[in-house]
Amino acid sequence: MTASPGGAAVGRRIGIGLMYGLWKPRVLGAWRVPAAGPVILAVNHSHNLDGPMLMGTAPRPVHFLIKKEAFVGPLGPFLDGIGQLKVDRTSADRAAITEALGVLEGGGVLGIFPEGTRGEGDFASLRAGLAYFAVRSGAPIVPVAVLGSAERKSRLVRGLPPLRSRVDVVFGDAFEAGDGSGRRTRKALDEATVRIQERLSAHLADAKRLTGR
Repeated sequence: MTASPGGAAVGRRIGIGLMYGLWKPRVLGAWRVPAAGPVILAVNHSHNLDGPMLMGTAPRPVHFLIKKEAFVGPLGPFLDGIGQLKVDRTSADRAAITEALGVLEGGGVLGIFPEGTRGEGDFASLRAGLAYFAVRSGAPIVPVAVLGSAERKSRLVRGLPPLRSRVDVVFGDAFEAGDGSGRRTRKALDEATVRIQERLSAHLADAKRLTGR
């Protein structure tokens, strides 16, 4: 199934309504996201709210790579309908890779949690997928730090932050992951992953200083 740009635009409107209706997002640096053309948003991941929060605060519609386990029951058709991409994390999911590259080739925005799974959200462990998409497509990466989603739990819904609490979304400067050679060898991707990790970790530290988190 090809990701729908129109679906992602609908997802963005839904995200805006939900995120600003239930919490108080503070968005910093959104102007750093290129206004047009392909771009990859690399997001830290410490809470299930991080993806929807970014969808509702990013200046452009986002197609996220989301684990296939999330596409269960009625949520599956909904995620498909808003242009999100299902990925099997247990293998090299060629269909998901093709769809993700198609988003970038079409000048769209691809959202990736480069840590792979929800964890500390500190970019300490990166998978090579982000480097592959960036080097293969040539799309710039914009680091994004979502802060405050996992600090406290709501008394009403334990899995969510308190309603109307502040969540900071901080966008960093766009950068190129490749070394300019266009190489896509394992060595080139490993080197790109190291460069990406350094940039993402530095952005997260800057975001924490900026927001006082």
